[in-house]
Amino acid sequence: MQPITPITTDHPDPPPQPAQTITAAKKIKYILATLAGLGLWYALYRQLHNLAEFLTFSLLGLEPGSRLGEALLFFLYDTPKVLMLLTLIVFAVGVIRSFFTPERTRSILAGKSESVGNVLAALLGIVTPFCSCSAVPLFIGFVTAGVPLGVTFSFLISAPMVNEIALVLLYGLLGWKVAAIYLGTGLLIAIVAGWIIGRLRMERYIEDWVREMHINAVHIPDKKATWSERFKDGKSAVRDIVGRVWIYVVLGIAVGAGIHGYVPEDFMTQIMGKGAWWSVPAAVLIGIPMYSNAAGIVPVIEALLGKGAALGTVLAFMMSVIALSLPEMVILRKVLKPQLIAVFIGVVAAGIMLVGYLFNTLI
Repeated sequence: MQPITPITTDHPDPPPQPAQTITAAKKIKYILATLAGLGLWYALYRQLHNLAEFLTFSLLGLEPGSRLGEALLFFLYDTPKVLMLLTLIVFAVGVIRSFFTPERTRSILAGKSESVGNVLAALLGIVTPFCSCSAVPLFIGFVTAGVPLGVTFSFLISAPMVNEIALVLLYGLLGWKVAAIYLGTGLLIAIVAGWIIGRLRMERYIEDWVREMHINAVHIPDKKATWSERFKDGKSAVRDIVGRVWIYVVLGIAVGAGIHGYVPEDFMTQIMGKGAWWSVPAAVLIGIPMYSNAAGIVPVIEALLGKGAALGTVLAFMMSVIALSLPEMVILRKVLKPQLIAVFIGVVAAGIMLVGYLFNTLI
């Protein structure tokens, strides 16, 4: 009698899917799409000035050299130029930022010596997501993670002031030298100001409820984002940031166009030139209560420089608008006592004025 073979309902495992092949194909797709997009972007970017001249002088018939003609040419050329630069750099940095979440930044800074921490915080501020609305949660997260107060301020100064938008727009509109000067001096202000605040030992001027919070360990998930997710982060950054600031860009360029076309050159030289010793502190005092972002203020700076304003004065104005904006001070009041806010404003404003006078003297 033959033994009975047991009947099984198990099926053989299906052949493994070519996951690596699919992944490689997706990578190639992303690379080709990126290269094609960059090529199209560059071709269009190179034709912007010719297109603006055609619209202004040929289509609309305005006279070259006229005030209205020059103002409109400035507006029609700079608006697409700034928006295209903004879109490109925001996408690229959105991808880069997927490697530097606020939680990872906090863990990098926690436990570092103060001097090293000031430098690291200022550098990380360039690539870490930040806006005025995130100042409070970032500050609380840093303090409760054991990051020294001075290091935290180095980050809070660097992140809004020395950001990728400011650097790329300065490079695209004013050249690499101005962008490099802004980068170097901005980082120096953030590092030195944070170091000084740390030396003053002003932890007692943090609001009591912040100091009493339980210090929790920083936990960083091990999950690594795929390149598909990183590209999605880049697209999301473009929708979020460009969608939020484009109106400021257009308004800033409109102001710059008015200055470029209608403000006499000798007028700006008198009030913002090297000869006016009071122009640097006046620029800082005017800039503090204003609220704008880098995308909105850089076209104004371009126009001011074109009309004879001194480089140090306009850099001081730009830095004060971005780094010491009134809305950010109001938000920080939730976690800082007035004495610490006053010291923060004073130290940063002094550093900005020093930079302004330095460059007015040297350049």
